Amino acid sequence: MQPIAIEQVGFATEQDGLTGSRLIFGVLAISLATSLSVLDTVIANLALPTIATTLHTNPSDSVWIVNAYQLSIIMTLLPLSSLGDRVGYARIYMVGLVLFTFASLLCAMSQSLDMLIVSRVLQGLGAAGIGSVNTAILKMIYPSRLLGRGVSIHASVVSLSTAAGPAIAATILSVATWPWLFAVNVPLGILAFFVGFKALPRPPVSKASYDYFSALLNAATFGLLVIGVDRMGHHDGISASVVVQLALAASCAWLLVRRERHRVKPLLPVDLLFKPAFLLAVLTSICSFTAQMLAFVSLPFMLQDALGRSTMETGALISPWPIAVLCIAPLAGSLSNRVNAGALGGVGLAILATGLTLLALLPPHPASFDIGWRMAVCGIGFGLFQPPNNRSLLALAPPGRTGNASGMISMARVLGQTFGAVLSAFILLVEPFHAGVVALSTGASFAAIAACVSLTRLI
Repeated sequence: MQPIAIEQVGFATEQDGLTGSRLIFGVLAISLATSLSVLDTVIANLALPTIATTLHTNPSDSVWIVNAYQLSIIMTLLPLSSLGDRVGYARIYMVGLVLFTFASLLCAMSQSLDMLIVSRVLQGLGAAGIGSVNTAILKMIYPSRLLGRGVSIHASVVSLSTAAGPAIAATILSVATWPWLFAVNVPLGILAFFVGFKALPRPPVSKASYDYFSALLNAATFGLLVIGVDRMGHHDGISASVVVQLALAASCAWLLVRRERHRVKPLLPVDLLFKPAFLLAVLTSICSFTAQMLAFVSLPFMLQDALGRSTMETGALISPWPIAVLCIAPLAGSLSNRVNAGALGGVGLAILATGLTLLALLPPHPASFDIGWRMAVCGIGFGLFQPPNNRSLLALAPPGRTGNASGMISMARVLGQTFGAVLSAFILLVEPFHAGVVALSTGASFAAIAACVSLTRLI
C-alpha cells in the first residue's frame, strides 16, 4: 500500500498547509470566529451611550463595558497562545469559541451594569482563546507561498466585520433593545463551532510541561497595570494605593522577564522582543490600536451627543473607516511581499494621523460627506499599516514559535485598544463637553509617534 500524502487528507504542517475544500472551510472557520470578536467590540462601542442611559450610569463608568472585555483578553492572551503550542491551536480556538458564545448569552440576559461587566469578563476570556491562536492557525492552514494573501484576507475580514458592526448595531437598536446586540453572537458562534470542528486539524497533544507560574505572573502584570492606570485616570489620581499597585505590576513584570528570558519556548517571547525589528513592529501596532480605540469610543458620543446624529446615522458615518480598510488591505498585503514593512507602516500611520487630525478639526455643523471622507482617510492609513506589519511579525518568528508571534500580534492589538479605552474614559471624565476633539487629537498624536517608530525600521 502506498503512503497517503499529507496534502491528500488535508492535514496541515507548517510548510504545506491545507488544500482544497479543507482549506476553504478552515479559512471560513477562522473568519467566522474573528467576525464574532470584532463585531462584539464595534457593537459595544456604538451602543455605549444607549446602554449608559438604559442602565442609568455615567459615560465614563459605561466605558468599563469595553474595558472589562479588553482587560480579560489582555490578561490571558499570552498564556493561551503558549498553551496552544502545547495542546494545539485548534483546541484553544474551539474552547474559546464555546465560552465566548455562552458569555454572549449572559450579556444579553444582564439586568445591571455589574452583571454586564462580569459577563463581559467571561466573554473576553473566550475572545482571548480565539484571538491568541487565530494568526497561528492562518500560518498552519495556508501554504507558505500564500501566507501574505492569507494575512491580507484576514485583515479584510476584520475590516468587513468592523464595517458591518455599526450598521448592525444601529439596525438592531432601531427595532429592539440593547441586549439583542449580544444575542446575535449566539447563532454565529454555534455555526463557527461546527465549521471549525470539521475543518481544523488537531495534532497530538505535546507532553511538554506548561509554565503555570509564568501565566499567573503575566496575568498579574497586565491586570495590575491596566487597572492602576484606569484608577489614576479616574478619581484616585496618583494616590498611595495606585503607586503600590503600579509598583506591584512592575515587580511582576521584572520577575516574568527574568523567568522567561532563557527559556527555549517562553510564554512571553523575551528573545523575540530583543530583536529590534520585532519590538518596533509590536510598539507601532500598540500605538496604532490606541489611536483607533480613542476614535471608536469617543466618536459615538461626539456624533450623537455633540452633533445630534441618530444611532443609525452614527453607524453609517463611522462605516467609511472600515470600508476603506477593506479596500486597501489586499493592496497592502500584495505590497508587503516587495516593500519594506517599516516604510509601508510609516506611510500608513502618517495618513491615519492626518485623518484623525482632520476629524478633530471638523466645523461645528459638518455635513455627512465632510465626516465620511475624513473617516475614509483614517481607514486608508490603518489598512496600509496592519497587514504588512502582521506579516513581518510572523516572518520574524522561528519555526515552532508561531504561537508566540500570534500571541504578540493579538497582545499588541488588545493592549493598544485597552489603553485607548482607558484614555477615552479619562477624557470623558475631565472634558465631557469637548471629549471628541480631545480624544481625536490624542489619537492623532499616537499615530504620528507610531509613524516615526515604524520608519526607524529602515535605519
